Amino acid sequence: MPQMRISEAAVYLGVSDDTVRRWVDRGLLTADRDDSGRKVVDGYEVAMVAREHATPPGLPHGMKSSARNRFVGLVTDLQVDTVMAQVELQCGPFRVVSLMSSEAVRDLGLERGSVAVATIKSTNVVIETPDRGNP
Repeated sequence: MPQMRISEAAVYLGVSDDTVRRWVDRGLLTADRDDSGRKVVDGYEVAMVAREHATPPGLPHGMKSSARNRFVGLVTDLQVDTVMAQVELQCGPFRVVSLMSSEAVRDLGLERGSVAVATIKSTNVVIETPDRGNP
């Protein structure tokens, strides 16, 4: 299993290094030592803790959806021209950008600071990994 240093785990969990160390002390994460003697945690275990502790904001009152890939956030930028618009949301730590018609922006009443939900439905999702020197 891939291992990562405490500081890397903290980045992926969105918490401080000290919080990860406390979670190790409490048994929420298991730590080992790498070849250099540094504390490391299992990458899969970090992913499971991230999933378990994820607390994305819920849908605004009165909304229901079957979509699984929803990001609730705030509109941070709008670039609207005659026909098309680019809408940027800040959804927790994630920036989501959507291209849509200017008419849709007007119909939705989007403006900077308004609450919006980005729903993503795609059969084409690109997954990337760090280069580990493999050919």
